[in-house]
Amino acid sequence: MYEPKGNGKDRSVNSVAFVELEPPSHLRDVVHRFLELKTAAELQEDYRFHALPDACTYVVLDQLQKDVAGITRLRASSEELNLGRAFHFVNIRFLPGVWQLGREEISYGLIEEPYKGKLPLVALNEGLSGPDLLSSQPALVRFVEQLLEDGSIIANPVTQKIFQRMADIHTVADMAEAAGLSPRQLQRVLKKTTGFAPHDFLKVLRLQQSLEGEPSLSYADQSHFIHSFRKATGYTPAKYARKFDV
Repeated sequence: MYEPKGNGKDRSVNSVAFVELEPPSHLRDVVHRFLELKTAAELQEDYRFHALPDACTYVVLDQLQKDVAGITRLRASSEELNLGRAFHFVNIRFLPGVWQLGREEISYGLIEEPYKGKLPLVALNEGLSGPDLLSSQPALVRFVEQLLEDGSIIANPVTQKIFQRMADIHTVADMAEAAGLSPRQLQRVLKKTTGFAPHDFLKVLRLQQSLEGEPSLSYADQSHFIHSFRKATGYTPAKYARKFDV
């Protein structure tokens, strides 16, 4: 199955906590993880967060500025974001293709401005007052359940079929066969539900597989892997491993 690694944590900074919690079983077709990223104390320098492409959609909640929230997704290449010296974010990582609301709701990269959309994200953010992610999880679960109830998110059978056969997928044609669709149908479905064309979606899956330590599953040879990894992240695999912990 698809186990995305959404970020690289700078190895040189120890006072930044990154926590992941699994959703309850009834939400696992739509939510991958609940996440928290925060500083224990103000840092001496700005923190560079390396956000890896993972095809997921995120709800981002800024706990230090309660009116700052939003829905975001990365492109097919990574982004290095400056989070400053003090920050506290709580996120919901939705699996690829489950988000059903209009594309106008989604931005790319970090949300930095007050939320002005239709969802009750600010109210949700203001209700997260516990000391840690575990205490916030019940409110996050209720929010996701409401999204399911009103059809804002639904399980995506096409991406589920692709994830179940990831080890056998090496080309877009393989992906279409796994999904039980023609290449043209796959193009239409993936673009509509994930925002990615099949070729870009495959690139994201390959990168994520390589972060599991198995580049041979996704790349024809080592030189191809190194070239593709550097194009997606800006680093060679060796330099990335020295700088970031995923």
